[in-house]
Amino acid sequence: MSSTAISRRVFLKGSGGVLAGTLAFTSGPIALLAPSTSWAMPLDSLSTRQGDVLLAAVKHIFPHPDLEDAVYAHVVESLDKKSANSEFHKLLHDGINALNDGSEGDWLALDKAKQLEQLTLMSNTPFFQAIRSDAVVSLYDNPLAYAHFGYGGTEGDVGYLHNGFSNLTWLPEPQKPEGGYLPNEAAG
Repeated sequence: MSSTAISRRVFLKGSGGVLAGTLAFTSGPIALLAPSTSWAMPLDSLSTRQGDVLLAAVKHIFPHPDLEDAVYAHVVESLDKKSANSEFHKLLHDGINALNDGSEGDWLALDKAKQLEQLTLMSNTPFFQAIRSDAVVSLYDNPLAYAHFGYGGTEGDVGYLHNGFSNLTWLPEPQKPEGGYLPNEAAG
């Protein structure tokens, strides 16, 4: 073995941490996009434990019961990249410590209702707002989320208005406005 080769264990130890998991649903739109039922996301600035806390926090802030953790992990990846900035890293570090301090030392060990209670107490903090504002973009703006929610707006040049606008199956059927939904319906 050459002196430049490093083992996987040494590489992972040298990086910040790793988020890993398996897909809960082995069929469905996300499973079709995934190359495997297992996934891993290396973290450069955050530890695995910090990544796990942030993943759980994002799931509380944007709850979608059937959404895979692999999709939520994109938020943690985005936060990890931003935490290369020492001030942002300190904000996340201090926020995670505050969650743990308010939870007898281990916020992840609490049941989900208690976790949500502790996180709700922090909803006006810069920590919570940083997670929320990042997640609103990084959670919903990725192909895995598109597949899960059935968003077809990125398909070709027709865009969402002509491809998928009126096929929302998870909302009740709205009353059709006078003139229709689409611009071309108003003329006819």
